[in-house]
Amino acid sequence: MHLSETGLTLLKRSEGFRGSVYRDIAGFRTIGYGHRLLPGEVFANGITFAIGEELVAKDVLIAEANVNRLVKVELTQGQFDALVDFVFNLGSGRLATSTLLAELNAGRYEAAAQQLLAWDHAGNVEVAALRIRRHAEFELFNQEEAA
Repeated sequence: MHLSETGLTLLKRSEGFRGSVYRDIAGFRTIGYGHRLLPGEVFANGITFAIGEELVAKDVLIAEANVNRLVKVELTQGQFDALVDFVFNLGSGRLATSTLLAELNAGRYEAAAQQLLAWDHAGNVEVAALRIRRHAEFELFNQEEAA
């Protein structure tokens, strides 16, 4: 599966765009739509919006591949989109070792959806922006598919 426009809109809205390098809430050097700088990436002069679009497209492909690899049950588009956003934000390692994935792969979709809501902290601090993002993912995960 691939991320839909709805999922991409959520991701971009949640991440926001920054043309200069900044440290995200976890302290990682980041640019654009939440692109974590890789070894050797500097962007000393910042990036344009177009470069940000290229970076997010590449990062989304990685998140999609990880969701497709880790999830062993059928997903609706909304469920897939929510999980790609989750992985984009937190990384595939967090999904791989999560109760969320265990519940999902056991076919307990409702329990998996509830697990999304637990990921609204940075360290021991609840973060309002993460709470909003997780609720948006929860809604996307639970949306009824169009007929």
